Amino acid sequence: MYAIVEITGQQFKIEKNQKIFVHRISEKEGSKVTFENVLLIDNKGKINLGDPIIKGASVTAKVLSHIKDDKVIVFKKKRRKGFQVKNGHRQHLTQIEIEKITAKGGTSTTKKETQTKDKPVKKETKNKTTAKKKPTIKKASSKSKTTK
Repeated sequence: MYAIVEITGQQFKIEKNQKIFVHRISEKEGSKVTFENVLLIDNKGKINLGDPIIKGASVTAKVLSHIKDDKVIVFKKKRRKGFQVKNGHRQHLTQIEIEKITAKGGTSTTKKETQTKDKPVKKETKNKTTAKKKPTIKKASSKSKTTK
């Protein structure tokens, strides 16, 4: 069983007992967090798809730690001008562990149903009269050769 959840503006594919790093959450270490923005749940081939989210579905996770990511160096240079700037940046992250995925409501679809729903849409064509272009005729150059 897996789910696709939106956490702090990013979408993650998660499973039970999975540990992931997300952008910093304001909860304390050891506390539990529930995420309500569940976009899709797959339970052994049975897919619940939200429109845009599944109502009543949630994911509970435990905050393990707050850390900083590796340093990213930003270096800017303009050649032959003597301009150089070097900056560093470390992203604040939170490590969470997924404890439970609960699914309630939503529309359930199977793989066969999703294939039949996607039918090609016929485009309406308008009858437009276009003028035909005349073929261009290249003229032969009339340069004369001079002899001595």
